[in-house]
Amino acid sequence: MTDWFREDLYPSVSQNFARQTLLYEGDTDFQHVEIFENQALGRVMALDGIVQTTERDEFIYHEMMTHVPVFAHGDVRRVLIIGGGDGGVLREVLRHPVERVTMVDIDGQVIALSKEFLPSLSAGAFDDPRAEVIVGDGVQFVADTDGQFDVVIIDSTDPIGPGEGLFTRSFYQRCAAILADGGIVITQNGVPYFQAEELTRTSQRFDGVFANFGFYVVAVPTYYGGFMALGWGSNSRDLARPLEPTRLKQIQAAGLETRYYNAAIHQGAFALPQYIQDLADAG
Repeated sequence: MTDWFREDLYPSVSQNFARQTLLYEGDTDFQHVEIFENQALGRVMALDGIVQTTERDEFIYHEMMTHVPVFAHGDVRRVLIIGGGDGGVLREVLRHPVERVTMVDIDGQVIALSKEFLPSLSAGAFDDPRAEVIVGDGVQFVADTDGQFDVVIIDSTDPIGPGEGLFTRSFYQRCAAILADGGIVITQNGVPYFQAEELTRTSQRFDGVFANFGFYVVAVPTYYGGFMALGWGSNSRDLARPLEPTRLKQIQAAGLETRYYNAAIHQGAFALPQYIQDLADAG
């Protein structure tokens, strides 16, 4: 008889994952963690009953969280990652010639479990000398730091539990304050078809904080409900504008071997389905 992991993310819709082998289950200081094997998706990590990442499709989310802002900026030297304990965003950022990447995640046990059970996600990134990994509260770090960053990537869980403070206007204001000239903030904004209010609230909170802001979309099979939305904000760049020829050449010259991201996807991701554009405009 098949053992099923049931994800009840929405009040009237759930999805199930066959759990071939349970690799780990336990509580950290902040959340409940399950890691199991699934034939189609490889190893799967769930936090508080919600699937966060899988070995087979993680590249889609992590490539789009990272390469869109890095290439849109064009000269990234310092990056701040808030969350991202599995190491996937850190891995992708370090594929660029950056000088320093600071990653702050509140749950050190998730980092340790990811290293042990999902090592392909970080692929050695935690050992890169350019990486500074801090176990701590991302909200507090952003409030206290006197650093300046070219890109801030907020790779958070949904706005409940440990991730709740990463969706407030005050947090976004502080993120804007630590951006260097030309800096960009990227956020995770869920699946708008089911999490409509989350996207609209982010739009409302970005308005007045960033001179330019909006959303782009990515389709991740594990995240049921169609497109996932990623938010962006900047006081000096408009990411939704078509890429300049110099940026297109930069993407080609970088020679990154990607499985989802490319120059055409970069530009096309900002073409929002009307229902998502309506939710953004409602902000």
